Amino acid sequence: QVQLVQSGGGLVQNGGSLRLSCEPSGGTDRPVTMGWFRQAPGKTRDFVAAITRNAATYYADSVKDRFTISRENAGNTVILQMDSLKSEDTGIYYCAKMIGYCSGPGCRDRRLYNFWGQGTQVSVSS
Repeated sequence: QVQLVQSGGGLVQNGGSLRLSCEPSGGTDRPVTMGWFRQAPGKTRDFVAAITRNAATYYADSVKDRFTISRENAGNTVILQMDSLKSEDTGIYYCAKMIGYCSGPGCRDRRLYNFWGQGTQVSVSS
């Protein structure tokens, strides 16, 4: 059974940085696409960033040039480096794995992701 184990997150001041990691366990195939989503209180779970097996990356406009998604550990661990954090970045961040291939808008659609992590709280104080 596939599990996505998340770590990182926490409380940081406005303008600070945090690093999230996600490591899949179980399953037999290297994930094709890994993504990060976030959910603020009372809001929907929104796309943040994604990286495909070919290392193509996609970002929400609100985090472009501040967040960086990458792979480590021979591609098994996915990292979300978050810099210049703002109070509106506060929320629960979820790692997700998509078995199928995506490009463009498909990589931003949470309905296409097959497995989800447990969520990690990120809080940015102003």
